Amino acid sequence: MQQPPPAPPVIEGVEWVRQGPTRRQLRNDLLLALVLAVASAASLVLYRATGYNDDGPWWASLLWAAAMTLPLALRRRFPDLVAIVASAAFITGAVLYVSEALFSNIALFIGIYTVGAWGRSRRRAFVVRLVIVVAMFGWLLWSLIFFSTVQEVAPELGREGVLSPYLAYGLVNVLTNLLYFGGAWYFGDASYRSARERAALEQRTAELAAERERSRRQAVALERVRIARELHDVVAHHVSVIGVQAGAARRVLSSDPDAASDALSAIETSSREAVTELHALLGTLRADGEPEPTASTLGIAQIEALAAEATAVGLPTAFAVVGDPRPAPTLVEASAYRVAQEALTNVRKHAGAAATADVRVRWTAERLELEVANTGIVRRSAGGSASAEPAGLGLVGMRERVAATGGELEVGPRARGGYLVRAAFPLQHDARRPGSNGDGR
Repeated sequence: MQQPPPAPPVIEGVEWVRQGPTRRQLRNDLLLALVLAVASAASLVLYRATGYNDDGPWWASLLWAAAMTLPLALRRRFPDLVAIVASAAFITGAVLYVSEALFSNIALFIGIYTVGAWGRSRRRAFVVRLVIVVAMFGWLLWSLIFFSTVQEVAPELGREGVLSPYLAYGLVNVLTNLLYFGGAWYFGDASYRSARERAALEQRTAELAAERERSRRQAVALERVRIARELHDVVAHHVSVIGVQAGAARRVLSSDPDAASDALSAIETSSREAVTELHALLGTLRADGEPEPTASTLGIAQIEALAAEATAVGLPTAFAVVGDPRPAPTLVEASAYRVAQEALTNVRKHAGAAATADVRVRWTAERLELEVANTGIVRRSAGGSASAEPAGLGLVGMRERVAATGGELEVGPRARGGYLVRAAFPLQHDARRPGSNGDGR
């Protein structure tokens, strides 16, 4: 299907110009003109068969029908010219007593309507229609006045009395033409206004989409700066540990080899953790996404205080630890805390005033699991289905944080009501995980 060209922008204080017709619209106009031409020719045959005004030659009547209808094939490209041609042909046919009054009226109506609907200049469209209407009414009034003195025309309509039959006939004609031309004028302008409003709506939709994209990119850029700061904190922590242990090893290297060996082991462990977390953070910075704010100085031990804070601000929150706590990488600590914080924030924002929350930290041999469940209301989408993800950037940020550690995130409505966020973090780096190559790339 032929796509229309982009609509011109709608600017306040500047006259809007309707975009040109598409190929499909031009084909439809051509088909309309041909149908009306054939219908006008058939109507002429029927009129002449009745003996009504059949004195003129056939060829003249057919030329008149072509002049009335065929220019409509270009009505959207040259609306002013087509309307003028149709009006001139209409008056010419009436003067020459061409016997067709059905499809010629339809063609003239379409021509005047198109000036209002597709005129490029609104001032020119107004002037063209005004000239046509004034000319038509001038010709109509002149005809009514002129033939009022000719008794041979419509002799059955008497001319006597204040409201004579002939005067009533004339008033009916005037009223009919008022409705005819007024309707063509009104519906043409209405079509133009509708096209302008549709273009304005499309423009606003495009601007909103562009603004959302800019906001998304800005959020990504800002969060990557924050992640870079966190990377600095993590690396600085490990480097400082390495520096302290290296100094201790140097001092006791000759006097206490075992202590020096322990210090070197600590250096090795800290350096490996630093490299692992560095790879994960750099992977996050390379990926496209919409992360959320971070905090590297808070960890798993502070989640209980986070739950207590949520209870203090009006969200009853239970906290439990399952299993024996174990040392976790710094990135896992920070990510677990932020996931818990964002999940509780979403509960307060989306679950309703009567909601309660349950935070569980579960330790296993290989990973740390964090669950934040609530009993609130699950939002519904526009189609009536349960929304799997709350709106905003927070959930995307949680996914990035968990992915940076090589973990998994599960979110969604619970079968018994409420919402669940479950994150699983590996406690040991697995070099076989995608994106965590052992060669450092």
